[in-house]
Amino acid sequence: MLILMTLTHLPTRFSGPFGQPWGFVSAAEGFVFLSAFMAGYIFTKRAVKDGIPAMRRAFLRRALKIYGCHVAMLAFLFTIIAAIGLSTKQQAIKNLIAFYLNEPVTAVWSSLILLYNPPLLDILPLYVVFMLLSPWILMIGLRLSWTPILGFSVLLWICAQFGLEKEIYEAISAYGGLTVPFSETGAFDTLAWQLIWILGLSMGSSSVARPISTIKVPKFVVGAAVLIGLTCLIWRHVGGQAPFGADGTLNALFDKWHLGPLRIVNFLSLLLLTLRFGPVVAHAFRFQFLEALGAASLPVFCVHLGVVLVALAVVGDDRGLTSLWLDLALLAGTLCLLYATAWLFGTKTSSPAGITAAAVKPNAVSARTAR
Repeated sequence: MLILMTLTHLPTRFSGPFGQPWGFVSAAEGFVFLSAFMAGYIFTKRAVKDGIPAMRRAFLRRALKIYGCHVAMLAFLFTIIAAIGLSTKQQAIKNLIAFYLNEPVTAVWSSLILLYNPPLLDILPLYVVFMLLSPWILMIGLRLSWTPILGFSVLLWICAQFGLEKEIYEAISAYGGLTVPFSETGAFDTLAWQLIWILGLSMGSSSVARPISTIKVPKFVVGAAVLIGLTCLIWRHVGGQAPFGADGTLNALFDKWHLGPLRIVNFLSLLLLTLRFGPVVAHAFRFQFLEALGAASLPVFCVHLGVVLVALAVVGDDRGLTSLWLDLALLAGTLCLLYATAWLFGTKTSSPAGITAAAVKPNAVSARTAR
């Protein structure tokens, strides 16, 4: 997912072909899901070992770390990148920080409270919000059941399809006097994207007691997933990234920012195929480069974002108009820098699939929380 984000965000001729390469699903869906899965897995183990309060503190520390990275990226954007972009007169940077240039004071304080989120810098705030809410969600899931949580999550997603988030924001703005336009709060619809986060969180948590590699997907479900996955894959590369051309109403069914219903179907089909065939691939191949990036996902993500911002400020956003050699050099240099970052910050991790059900006593969480 980090590689796909890099290919998509860098202003080169490769961004188009590698955008949504497996259908109408982007790297963001996978990044959010995998982040949630690992959070559910790791912090459930923490709750089992040290109790619910320790789990909540661990979530808070992680959220603060992500928030610190986000603030650092904001400072980099508002100072160095803004200065370079204005001196080189790159329209891409001017568009990126248009609100900041018009309302610098409002932009700074509102960005610190995760209200103003410039393009490209709007996924970490989403991550922070989800991390702050997750310990309470995880506590309910561990003590009671994930079923009502998933049901409520689906209900929120449905409401998001009808613009609930915008309605809530405009109502708050009317009474609170907020001057940040809704369009500047970030492209991701939080009420829609929480569905992928909750799904990943619940699967990660459940995999502590029952390893995900033991989940058996029925053959007819696998067949349906193959059909949907192949259809969307071919459709994407034959018709382009806009599935219905200029028809905005139908394209909304695959909308990324609000997670349209057909996009969710496409995502779930790829998830089911990963559950079915992922273990086979994992046993046959080891992608050391990707494993290294994954072990240091947060610093690697921040470095990739920094390189993209520098490229936009210096080269601009003339995708496909720059020379092939420049594009290749930029891409190769960025990947080398990402690997160097992973080597510097990465840690060795064990695979969740390797944890056996016997490693966790079924009543461990309830016993600790009862005490």
